[in-house]
Amino acid sequence: MGMRRVCPNCGGSWAWPLADGRYKCRRCGHRYTSQSVWSACRLPDRLKRKLLEDFVLGVPAYRLRFRRSASLDAIERFFQDIRTILSIAEKTSRELAGELELDETTFGGRRKGKRGWGAAGKVIVFGILQRNGLVRVFPVPRRKRRHILPLVIRHTRPGSLYYTDDWSAYASLAVRGGHVVVRKDQGRPKGRDHLNGIEGFWSYAKHWLYQYRGVPRKFFHVYLGEISFRFNHRREDLYPLIYKRLLHTEVKELKRS
Repeated sequence: MGMRRVCPNCGGSWAWPLADGRYKCRRCGHRYTSQSVWSACRLPDRLKRKLLEDFVLGVPAYRLRFRRSASLDAIERFFQDIRTILSIAEKTSRELAGELELDETTFGGRRKGKRGWGAAGKVIVFGILQRNGLVRVFPVPRRKRRHILPLVIRHTRPGSLYYTDDWSAYASLAVRGGHVVVRKDQGRPKGRDHLNGIEGFWSYAKHWLYQYRGVPRKFFHVYLGEISFRFNHRREDLYPLIYKRLLHTEVKELKRS
């Protein structure tokens, strides 16, 4: 996987390398620099490899402040760059098809006041899980049909079999493919149909977030991207996957995400 260089002037991705280390766009002739996320980080390579191993193992940055020869801010910036790269990877993943479970949940600590979908300080997340396969997750501003259904259309293939709860917004899915409504009695599904896959992912995601002692709302989407990447590659060694992306992702891509 080569680093995808993009001209900041015209957006072209074809360029000639120049003797001074810059690149010249074949489309508009603009000269520009191109730097990977790995090389842009000024920490020593040996330290970056150790930090990457810590990240893969799920060690939060605050637990490393006395164990690594870097400041807490430097470690957090490096980890945040990794999360952003993983979030970008999740955005470009292919459509899901087959048996799909759809559900929504909220993330955030307990607070006094209104409960449910409109509770203050909560982030609503919509998820699509392919049974025995991948997951896609999206923060949404409101639990409304106009926010949910466009995501279903964009990220799933027509003709799929959709498993959902009895929320009325899902009724139109019968036109797009098969639709199974899972009804519950005191929190337990009636019959053999279920949403155990996506509900299991919610538990997995909240377990990962708990160790961070709270996540800034403006960065929540990149933490969610990290978690979905970990889940989708749960049967693989994450270290070489992430290392390759650090080497071949351009710094400018982080700024655009």
